[in-house]
Amino acid sequence: MMKSFLLLLSIFFTIQITTAQENKLELSNKKETTTWGLAKNDARLMWGGFKHVYTRPLEWDQDDFAVLGGVIVGTAGLNILDERANRYFDDQSEDIPSIIKDFGWYFGSPQNNYGVNSAIYLAGLFTKNKKLRKTGILMITSASAAGLIQTVSKTVAGRARPNAGGSLSFKPFSSEGGYHSFPSGHTILSFTTFYALSKQFDNIWVKGALIGAGMVSPVSRLWSEAHWLTDVALSTALTVFVVDAVDNYLDKAMNEDLTQAEKKQSRVSWQLRFGGTQIGVVGTF
Repeated sequence: MMKSFLLLLSIFFTIQITTAQENKLELSNKKETTTWGLAKNDARLMWGGFKHVYTRPLEWDQDDFAVLGGVIVGTAGLNILDERANRYFDDQSEDIPSIIKDFGWYFGSPQNNYGVNSAIYLAGLFTKNKKLRKTGILMITSASAAGLIQTVSKTVAGRARPNAGGSLSFKPFSSEGGYHSFPSGHTILSFTTFYALSKQFDNIWVKGALIGAGMVSPVSRLWSEAHWLTDVALSTALTVFVVDAVDNYLDKAMNEDLTQAEKKQSRVSWQLRFGGTQIGVVGTF
């Protein structure tokens, strides 16, 4: 009789514990997947990715510095071709369809670019699609981090645009628009978006098409004599660095969030144990 009573008591206790754990899990899931909850979490990820761009060089190894050296040497070599490249693209300008030029100008403009990036993020937020959210976060964060570098560098460098002076003409800290050639803001914003999109696909043809579309805006700046070839080349390299840095951060941060959520949501496994003259409930954490 006593064994039967203990058995019923143990079963009742087990049911109560399991029900409580399930209710707690349901409430936890509901709280963490609300639109507002996701938005707050994504804002944290954006800020973390933004900071990571500027602290990433502190973690560089020998290979990273070798790549940086290659970019600097390559840019210096391209500088020799700046004047010639400017004449070449200027000669081509009249033969380029206006629709291509317009696309390059409008998509590289901050208001239009951020509009596209925000639309992609909001679509992911309201549909609770993790891939779309991550893509939007990657685009917005990368554009913001690279955009700040671009804004400061334009003023500090004070490089003359092709239609304002020679390739080696500089007026540091100038407020004149004609001396804000380096780096190219249109290149950074446009290529950031398309390069970030290309990273979401494994198909090499899709990647190539997106990267090609991302280069329309940079080249359009050469046709309009707004930038030198080295402006566009170095801006593209900067974009690749920023997007890759943010993407790596998001991969790690979002995986850590998932792991923590799984741990938080893990249930206690309760089992009835019988042995000899003993009966009891054992919880496995």
